[in-house]
Amino acid sequence: GAGFIGSNLVAGLNEAGRTDIVVNDALGAEGKWRNLGKRQVADVVPPGELIAWLDGRKLEAVIHLGAVTDTTATDADLVLATNFRLSLKLLDWCTATCTPFIYASSAATYGDGAAGFDDDWSLAALRRLKPMNLYGFSK
Repeated sequence: GAGFIGSNLVAGLNEAGRTDIVVNDALGAEGKWRNLGKRQVADVVPPGELIAWLDGRKLEAVIHLGAVTDTTATDADLVLATNFRLSLKLLDWCTATCTPFIYASSAATYGDGAAGFDDDWSLAALRRLKPMNLYGFSK
């Protein structure tokens, strides 16, 4: 992506000699493109075109960092479409094509920490988690 974390990942990959990087992001009109200004990428694909763009391609890996991260966001449809449904579509595509999928979750899933910070995947442990906002819930 073209956000803080994504653009720094691109910088690190460039330093490692990689330029075959495809960024998926909405650059908008607020200067987000500047984060990629000194980076080498092969393409920038808008979010609405990603699934069609993936069709028939062979990728080395998908690193999924993107999300609506605003903890005050109230548009649940947008947040779930971006943070949850798109993640599932990418996971499905990666599974079907045997492509490694690296996903960045968030500590926001734990809520206020009252249930601890253990990565216990049991249903009982997951039920104890109480995200404090829509962003945490979506991740």
